[in-house]
Amino acid sequence: MYTETMTWPQGKRCAALITVNLDAEYFWLQLDPAAKEMPKTLSMGQYGMLRGVDRLLDVLARYQIKATFFCPGKVAEEYPDKLRQIAAAGHEIGCHGYEHENLSLFSAQEQRRRLARAVAAIEAVSGRPCRGFRAPEGDLTLETLAIAKELGMVYSSDLFDDDRPYYLPLAQPGEEILEIPMQWANFDFPYLAFNYRPAFPFGQGRVSNYTNMLSNWKDEFLGHYNHGLCYVMQLDPQTIGNPGRTAVLEEFFDYATAMEGVWFATGSELHAYCEEALKQ
Repeated sequence: MYTETMTWPQGKRCAALITVNLDAEYFWLQLDPAAKEMPKTLSMGQYGMLRGVDRLLDVLARYQIKATFFCPGKVAEEYPDKLRQIAAAGHEIGCHGYEHENLSLFSAQEQRRRLARAVAAIEAVSGRPCRGFRAPEGDLTLETLAIAKELGMVYSSDLFDDDRPYYLPLAQPGEEILEIPMQWANFDFPYLAFNYRPAFPFGQGRVSNYTNMLSNWKDEFLGHYNHGLCYVMQLDPQTIGNPGRTAVLEEFFDYATAMEGVWFATGSELHAYCEEALKQ
């Protein structure tokens, strides 16, 4: 059923899923609710929505890449014009919780209420079904994924246990969801996010060297390419969306798009393919 190297559509060598987490100010509010009274802290997340999204959309358009954006429901409610702009550009929008909360801290009933509200907000703004799920940076449970499936989401990109999409069994016999695993090394936020209060990272000591970050991304991409795997990149407009960092992202896309046989897919496109390729 599974092999080390997957077979991709039309003889492609590997798959690449470019994802964007629209955390806005809610990453900081989840980290410390007192940030509500810290305009300097909140402004970093707001920068991502007010400036970073536009730059990121421009880069994706130049390289003709369709990305999957994961959005908290509250962000869809507060920045509806940005969500419409993303959808109009042909990108997919999935669910990223309601307020970027740690879903594992809530009962199943409360998780269902929050995720249902998030899905409704995203679908109302985007005009499309919400098919993908990524939990916020807190924890989640298999129950969380079962609720996401119940609400119409058919794939998750949350775990770190493989380099290939696979079907993850859920609590009920016969129930499963497509999991598209990821890696921290391919996420801009751990390299670039920094704040004194609330402290992030808790031990301080970043922002990382951009050249080193780019080198890591290239090395990981080359490894996935050589082994025929699925490369998953995570970006956040508040960390990647300034002029210097978008230039780094462009250099990465120069590298990745120059390789022959890369399938840049959205989460839903990967799901549609895996429904055929992994269920034979």
